[in-house]
Amino acid sequence: MDLPIDHFRLLGVSPTADAETILRTLQRRLDHAPDQGFTHEALTQRGELLRLSADLLSEPLRRQDYEAKLLELGRDHPEEKSGLEIVPSSEVAGLILLWEAHFPHEAFQLSRQALQPPQAPALGSGRESDMSLLAALACLDAAHQDKDQRRYEAAATLLKEGLQLLQRMGKLPDQRRAIEAALSQLRPYRILDLLSRDLAEQSARQEGLAMFEAFILERGGLEGGSGDGEGPGESPDTMDQGSFELFFHQIRRFLTVQEQIDLFGHLQDNGSLEAAFLGVMALVAAGFSQRKPERVQDARNKLKGLALEGFDKKPLLGCLDLLLGNVDRAKRRFLNSSSSDPALKSWMDNHPGDVLASMCEYCRTWLGRDVLPNYRDVDADAVDLDTWFADRDVQAYVESLERQQARQAPFNASPLEDETPLEGGLGKTFMMPIAVPAGTDEVIKSSEEVAESEPSASRTVPWSGFPRVSWPTLPSLSVSEIPHRSRFLLVGSGVFAALVVVVAVWSLIGLREEVDSNPADGQSSAPAKVKPLPKAKAPSSTTTKLEVSESLTAGKAASWPLKSEQPTADELQRLLQSWLDGKAAVLSGEGTAQSTLQSIARAGLINQVQQQRDANQAEGLKQAIDASIKSVQLVSETPQRIELRAELNYRDQTTTQEGRVVDETQPSAILLTYIFGRDSDGGWRLQAFE
Repeated sequence: MDLPIDHFRLLGVSPTADAETILRTLQRRLDHAPDQGFTHEALTQRGELLRLSADLLSEPLRRQDYEAKLLELGRDHPEEKSGLEIVPSSEVAGLILLWEAHFPHEAFQLSRQALQPPQAPALGSGRESDMSLLAALACLDAAHQDKDQRRYEAAATLLKEGLQLLQRMGKLPDQRRAIEAALSQLRPYRILDLLSRDLAEQSARQEGLAMFEAFILERGGLEGGSGDGEGPGESPDTMDQGSFELFFHQIRRFLTVQEQIDLFGHLQDNGSLEAAFLGVMALVAAGFSQRKPERVQDARNKLKGLALEGFDKKPLLGCLDLLLGNVDRAKRRFLNSSSSDPALKSWMDNHPGDVLASMCEYCRTWLGRDVLPNYRDVDADAVDLDTWFADRDVQAYVESLERQQARQAPFNASPLEDETPLEGGLGKTFMMPIAVPAGTDEVIKSSEEVAESEPSASRTVPWSGFPRVSWPTLPSLSVSEIPHRSRFLLVGSGVFAALVVVVAVWSLIGLREEVDSNPADGQSSAPAKVKPLPKAKAPSSTTTKLEVSESLTAGKAASWPLKSEQPTADELQRLLQSWLDGKAAVLSGEGTAQSTLQSIARAGLINQVQQQRDANQAEGLKQAIDASIKSVQLVSETPQRIELRAELNYRDQTTTQEGRVVDETQPSAILLTYIFGRDSDGGWRLQAFE
């Protein structure tokens, strides 16, 4: 047998060691032989090999010839390692010295090979016993080296090979248990190694996911396992709950949102309530980040079906209702929840904006701190309600929900069946500190200014937190504190509520009318009826043509905002014409969009007009628009939302300040859809058109 080692490393001395150092090292090695259970014969042969190496290295002429051969080998064959030829009778001793010289991988592979037929030793012989013991010890040390180098899969492969070898040999039960324990301790590291790999390595990731799920189930699920382990390297039976939660929190950040949906679904099938709730959060994260409102709806339905004793689901259901455009239902959920939660009620009462602004802040905070983080493929900073409500898929889905709800309205006797306050004491209320300026009349212009400011006082958002069964410390499963200078803090005066909240929720998707309302006192009321415009000739569910009033002129004065409970055809047409005339005036350079249009349209449209005018002015241009209404058709009507389709006679002309025409739209008839929404002051304003 050739050992892949030279005399210096076998003896354990430096190539520059003198004779005295060599002899002293020899004596120390002889005095400290391995005590793991090798036979006396193997240890005696070990001592003889050490003496042979010491004799060669302590004699100057022999050492000089040996060093010359080593230099020649390194020069002519640099890829080859120097080796020592060992006679078969000293094979076990040589492998023991190789293992002692910190070459466990080589020692394991050579001893494993020596135990295979046809060179396998006789059953029950001392050589068989020594080789088996050496293979086990070298296997454990080699796996430990790989683990230290973060080569977890390689370490696991070695341990499996060593375990199979000892099982086949039927020897060393203590060493088998040691290898099994090492393999079990290695599993969390293997899971981390596999799941932290690139998303393209699907086979490795699938193996890691299967291992992770089995790991959780073996320890009794997310809620189970209460051993006395001290760290994430413990086996499922010995890893304590706190260590497991830290490990779980670390792993979640390497999983995609879909991987977590699948994982929590499997764990829920095995009876885990924690997994069911986390699965709901994953569905919300997937729906919001991917602009898939059907997943938000699925999450809402699943959350309603969870029996979370002692946990008030209404604020979270309110957030989901808000994301699905159902402002009325969301408002009732928040108000009903705050009636049983004094802290939430106090916070909402003292919020500088209206109820809608406070709900949007609560929803934004919830998404940014508890829903979107901890997914590999989700941007936790992208909490933009404007973008969500402006998405066409979201708008289309919300409209389909409106139509579906309208068809089912006569059968909905109790729209908020889950608003009964929950009883019990197992839940826990978490307080999420959010920095909010103490003065209600302070104007906040942007979230960046809020983040850079240093408020003198702050309030806290009462937060119901995640339902907890037995997870008091896990950061990823409990509600984390929001820093006092949160980047997601978007609160302030009525200016903010008008520019962001109302535009995002009402202007972009329209208010969903809650056909089956629920009074604050908890009594169910009859379903609300959709009333047509007074001059309409058919119900609002069909498209109805309205005649244009002959006496109506574009310049006719009116009192805006329009506050009629049921606007007439003339009133709506006059409001629409005022928008067309006001927009034309602003783009031609007369007045500002805010002063001209604030009582006619909502902030989002006003901002668009002002931005268009500013862009024209920056280029030295002005735009003249001539638009008049030819006819209008009623598409749909609810007490909070009216949709019209209007045919316009339209032309425009863009000129320089000197009057040179740079762009022009010839007179033509165009067809546009306009949506009017009713605001909190009772006034109807234009909220969108397309």
